[in-house]
Amino acid sequence: MDTRNPGRTMLDIPSRVRVHVETLLAAQNDMGVCDAFEQYAPVGKPDAMNAPHPPKVAGIDSTVPAPAHTVAPAPVAPGTSPNAPGALLQDRLAGWVSDLTTLHELTERLARTDALPDALQELLRAGAALVGARRGLVVLEPGDGLGPDTTIGLGLARADLGHIETVPRSAMSYGRILDGLPGGDGEIAQPDLFSEDGLDPRHREVAARLGYAASYALPLSAEGAGRLGAAVWLYDEPAEPVERQRHLVGLYARYATEHLARLLEVERTRACMATMREELLPSRLPRVAGVRLAARHRTGPRGGGDWYDALPLPDAALGLAVGSVTGSGPSAIAAMGRLRASLRAYAVMEGEDPVAVLSDLELLLRLTEPARSATALFAYCEPALRKITLAGAGHSPPLLIGERRTEFVETSVSAPLGMLACWEAPSVELCAEPGETVLLYTDGLLHRTGDATDRAFARLHAAAASVPKSLRHDPDAVADHVLRTVLPGGLDEADSEEDVVLLAAHFE
Repeated sequence: MDTRNPGRTMLDIPSRVRVHVETLLAAQNDMGVCDAFEQYAPVGKPDAMNAPHPPKVAGIDSTVPAPAHTVAPAPVAPGTSPNAPGALLQDRLAGWVSDLTTLHELTERLARTDALPDALQELLRAGAALVGARRGLVVLEPGDGLGPDTTIGLGLARADLGHIETVPRSAMSYGRILDGLPGGDGEIAQPDLFSEDGLDPRHREVAARLGYAASYALPLSAEGAGRLGAAVWLYDEPAEPVERQRHLVGLYARYATEHLARLLEVERTRACMATMREELLPSRLPRVAGVRLAARHRTGPRGGGDWYDALPLPDAALGLAVGSVTGSGPSAIAAMGRLRASLRAYAVMEGEDPVAVLSDLELLLRLTEPARSATALFAYCEPALRKITLAGAGHSPPLLIGERRTEFVETSVSAPLGMLACWEAPSVELCAEPGETVLLYTDGLLHRTGDATDRAFARLHAAAASVPKSLRHDPDAVADHVLRTVLPGGLDEADSEEDVVLLAAHFE
């Protein structure tokens, strides 16, 4: 209380930042808490204890309009009027801090997502909480046309999204945003759909069927990436977010869009690498009389250098190869493509001598990529005789699966390609019985088990021996059974740094 003027109340704070409460509250009605502080605080460099601007939280601009009460008002001291200017200011500041805390928590949760679908779901959940809705959908449709395009719903089944997609696109708020139609350059609020003049009949029918009466939509646009999509939240009853809710969800959407843009680039990079890797592998397996083939390939998000090949050779022969290049990512994939292409050329020229094929390949690798090593196994097959001649360079031995035997093929121990000044190892010949399958694979199959090498080989042998007799005539069934048994619980599909390749050749 100012003793010189009992009718005026002053905050008991240092004189350098003393603010007249009545003036501050009057200004606050028009400009918000932060702007009122900025205008009526003295000019000059503030110290750390008296800085007029509250700090930013999670990268969000702190100039948030004065919110409605978001927390319970502080207890009023006995004898103090609840409408005293100090109590009102304290309540407004508490609400403002509560909003910043909420935004901080929501953006932290979003930042922990590292996959695009998870981030879209988190965006929908957080937005629904901020605007007071129960359901919603986000349509991802980047403006550059490079994709991926997808629609994800919150509280909406796939069939519900299908019904919404039957509404003419121009009649939906997300359609006006994505197509740049009039009124689609910002937020679109439809507080009472059924009272709107000119509402599309199909939209009215779908809204009634799904039980929503209002919607609120926001564009998802990033400064560097441009338009990415649109988010729509649906209300069960006529409603729309208040000014405070719109401001908060707008701040959140701007942060979320930047996060989505980063994840989108990662997703596109992964898709590009997957496409490049698949294009470097056989698009289909050849058909050769007397033998049937099946292949399985699993790779991690970064992409690795494991590969396989099967190519017809002169005199009705067949060449089978599997291999692995050290490293991961685009450079390993490119090296794998070069190595596979070179092996095909050597196999056509001298495939009947697998040792010569691998020797030529080792020389090429040592001359062109001296910093890289690789493992490889090449088999020259004569299906009419069921005869196989093979040689391996640092590669795991093939597995022979038949009615009366399941055993590893004994191959000589040899170094990987690129490890020695001159590579050479003896070849091995074997004859398969009718109905037997030769399984070639890469080390990733063993490494993904997480077991020691001897236990991983034992697990592989047990998986091959347990193939049901009714399935042993089908190389696809054999490959699937071995893969699921050695790597149960989805380990074969899970992201991993280890690639997995299986190539099965079943002899008639």
